This record gives sequence, structure tokens and C-alpha cells, in this order.
Amino acid sequence: MKYTQLGRTGLKVSRLVLGTMNFGPQTDEATSHTIMDAALDAGINFFDTANVYGWGENKGRTEEIIGNWFAQGGERRDKVVLATKMYANMAASDDAWPNHDRLSALNIRRAVDASLKRLRTDYIDVYQFHHVDRNTPFEEIWQAIDVLVQQGKILYVGSSNFPGYKIAQANEIAARRGGTIGLVSEQCLYNLAERRAEMEVIPAAQEYGLGVIPWSPLHGGLLGGVIKKEVEGGRRASGRAADTLANASSRAQIQAYEDLLEKHGLEPGEVALAWLLTRPGVTGPIVGPRTAEQLVSAVRAVELELGEELLAGLDEVFPGPGPSPEAFAW
Repeated sequence: MKYTQLGRTGLKVSRLVLGTMNFGPQTDEATSHTIMDAALDAGINFFDTANVYGWGENKGRTEEIIGNWFAQGGERRDKVVLATKMYANMAASDDAWPNHDRLSALNIRRAVDASLKRLRTDYIDVYQFHHVDRNTPFEEIWQAIDVLVQQGKILYVGSSNFPGYKIAQANEIAARRGGTIGLVSEQCLYNLAERRAEMEVIPAAQEYGLGVIPWSPLHGGLLGGVIKKEVEGGRRASGRAADTLANASSRAQIQAYEDLLEKHGLEPGEVALAWLLTRPGVTGPIVGPRTAEQLVSAVRAVELELGEELLAGLDEVFPGPGPSPEAFAW
């Protein structure tokens, strides 16, 4: 495994991030524990979760599965850089009682304590805001975070799904307050098929020293050889991937991608991950294996070297938006 610093911090993390969203809803607890053990064995030390994972009436279940794994000992907790997220309502229904969601100081305090209990740990390495809160000023947010840092409950703070201007606003206010390091990471949707983050989010993250942690690196399975799997009678596309393939031009684009990689004798999913590792500002993509076998494939991507010819071919199939502001200004 290869490692890098998380943004401008001294924290060293693996170039792959273990995503745990499937733990509980799709992967049972025993298999989830096996995957986490395999991740550590492969050198992956950066684990990502969220308080809402488990979904519906099972919100919080994923954090509980991780907490039970930590409780097995063997220095599991000490070896892991643990990241979780908060923002959404944690009730089983969609109706939140006042102050039980978003980023008020009250809900931040409540959410941290609840996550610590489920995770069976006394601190969180990277505490992430799952969404922007347009109604809570960053002065209030940073005051709440300062208290939690002083209490030793969290070490660093990151954002998720923030636009570039909110990254700038958050860190400028943190700098003016003094004593607050501000955001150190941004977790965003970014992959070969979805490159809009290159317009504003990634430049803002680089300017302010945030490590970029892309989620959905295979774009819902679209970049994992989905057409080939269909032809071979394997797992059919569903959700976002199925909707995309229903569009003739989008299907042709994915087919061109798979044809390019077949020409080079490479696996689509591994190339999609390896491409992200070549991108400026990217700390590491989040991989969410449902099985230990899927994790093995993801780990191979870290050692995969992509040549200039292949990178140029990928840009032809999935052209990026270009530099900002030129891409939209003229």
C-alpha cells in the first residue's frame, strides 16, 4: 500500500479509503469484519463511514458494526484513521424533531456523542459535515468544533458535498477566528464519468490544502465493466447505472471506455481507481466492497501505472470540463 498526507495535515493515510456504506444493508456483520481485517492486512488504514449508514430504521447500524470490530482488540482502533459524517436526521422517519439534524452547535454535540457510543471509541480522527447547512453560520460551527477538539473527541474536520465557495468561506472564517485549523478534507463525487468537481471544488480544495476523497469512483458500477458483465450474463446494472445505459449516447461512451481498456488488457474498475490516483489533489478514492474479493481488485489499482497514451485515450472518451474559469467564461 502507498500512503500520503491528508491535505495539509501531518496525518498519513492510505491511497485507498475503505468505504463502509454497504456494511449492514448489503453485507452482514461477519463479512464486514472480514473485509475490515483484509483491509488492514492490505495496508489500508483510512476507514470512512457516516452516522446515517444502515439507512431507514437501521440508521447507525454501520457504525455499530465497526464499533463491534474495534472491540475485538488486536490494535484495530489504533491502526485505523477513522472518519465519520453527520448532518441528516437520525430518526427512522423523515421528520426530524427540531435541532436533531443539520449543523447547529447543539446537533453537532449530540451527533458526536452518539457516534462515539456506536463506534465504541473515545475519539474520531476526521469528523465530516455530510452536507452544507445554509442556515447555520460557520462561526457557530467552528465554536462547537473547538470545544470538541479541546475535549479530545475529534481531531480533524472535513466536508462532504461542499461547493467550492463554501470550502473557501469555511476556511476563511476559521482563519479569522484563529486557533482553528479549518477543513482538512473534502469528500466529493468525482470519477472519470463525472468530472464537474474539477471546475471549482478541487481547485478550492487545493488552494486551501484539503485532501480530496472521491466517492463513487466507479460511478455506481458504470466504470466497472458493466456492459461486459451484462454480455457475459453477470450482474446487471441497476439504479443510476441502468438509467445511464438506457441512453444510447451514454451507452456508446461506456462501450468506448471498455473497448479502450480491452485493447490495453486492463480491468475497467481498476483503471477507474488508478486514474483518480493520478489526479492532482486526490488523497485516495473511497472503495466500498461488498466482498473481500472486491477489495483485492481495488488494492491492485494502487500499483497500476497508466501510460500517457492510455491517459490521453481516457480523456478522449471522458473529456473534463477544462480549467476554471476559462471552461465556462469563454
